[in-house]
Amino acid sequence: MKYDIKNIKLAKKGALRIEWAANNMPVLDLIRQRFAKEKPLKGLKIAACLHVTTETGVLAGVLKAGGAEVFICASNPLSTQDDVAASLVKNAKISVFAIKGEDTKTYYRHIKSALAASPEMTMDDGADLVSTIHSGALSAHSNIIGGTEETTTGVIRLRALALEGKLRYPIIAVNDAMTKHLFDNRYGTGQSTIDGIIRATNKLLAGANFVVCGYGWCGKGAAMRANGLGAKVIVVEVDPLRALEATMDGFRVMPIKEAAKIGDVFVTVTGDINVIRKEHFAAMKDGAIVCNSGHFNVELDIPGLAKLSVKRKFIRDFVEEYILKDGRRIYLLGEGRLINLAAAEGHPASVMDMSFANQAFSAEYLAKNYKKLKKQVYKVPENIDQNIAALKLKSLGIKIDTLTAEQKKYLASWEMGT
Repeated sequence: MKYDIKNIKLAKKGALRIEWAANNMPVLDLIRQRFAKEKPLKGLKIAACLHVTTETGVLAGVLKAGGAEVFICASNPLSTQDDVAASLVKNAKISVFAIKGEDTKTYYRHIKSALAASPEMTMDDGADLVSTIHSGALSAHSNIIGGTEETTTGVIRLRALALEGKLRYPIIAVNDAMTKHLFDNRYGTGQSTIDGIIRATNKLLAGANFVVCGYGWCGKGAAMRANGLGAKVIVVEVDPLRALEATMDGFRVMPIKEAAKIGDVFVTVTGDINVIRKEHFAAMKDGAIVCNSGHFNVELDIPGLAKLSVKRKFIRDFVEEYILKDGRRIYLLGEGRLINLAAAEGHPASVMDMSFANQAFSAEYLAKNYKKLKKQVYKVPENIDQNIAALKLKSLGIKIDTLTAEQKKYLASWEMGT
């Protein structure tokens, strides 16, 4: 079995942490039990480019229980938990190619190592795996029957690929499932982003001007949690509807040019490039903290910040101090990469339970239906979404009502009015 990890001796610690996560992922456990009996993924090789966290460790176990052979690489150079990687290799006998802090060259070498297994299915978080496949020869990986995509950024990239008519196989956009983005993006990103900032800086957020760039589901979560800690939240947006929503949610809304002058902490969650640019860094006050919780570090113009600086140093783990020519200091967290995974542990297991349930069910759906699917990006089937929500409620001990026959008839008719 091939693998490339930091230290196999970390496996014992990783196994305990994966066990802890599994205890908080009851939906995935139910899926694992069924998969172990039915083997819906039997004989399939799956290459998964995901954040190598405890929750991913649980998902990998579910896929293997379903009969798949799994090959894992990291979807971000700073998101790997080395003890989890070690446990997956030693205890689960799963090939892992991921080391926390790996450079860009190693990152892509690891992606190619996972692809060297000639997988029939892909799982991606950010679409780097799929883009690597599509940048190669058309004949390469022609045996792939389908794939899934976990996050907003990746779905945007893959829809652009499909729009150009270049997508080579069907993709299910797991991110678009209601049980994914309404919970993972909002509650998961919201809590874990704040967790990463506090772990990295140990700063008090109460009373601070907390600037959130982007008010999608991830931005809403970050704003909600920062507000709950007493921060004064400022939202930066380009979409008038989202800006209006942020206003009615009680937050100040202004252009980044204005926010740059007064912000204490900045978080980007847009999925776009150069949201905070050189001119914005130049306007920031001494001690400003800047980080990203969108998928790629391109949301921050880090080269622009470097040009403004005369000196830089790591003053704490995941905190790099940039000293400007006039002596002002700006602190960049986690090299501009996902702060919730660079400095913390990512989303809590209980919310990833739903996200990864979508991954598992989508993999099963692809295995059974790939011959009927076109080379395009699909939403998660509604019945899967509803099933996951029902299983999650059941695991929480929550019961809900069902429609009466009279109510069903009323909703399906037009005759009855006031």
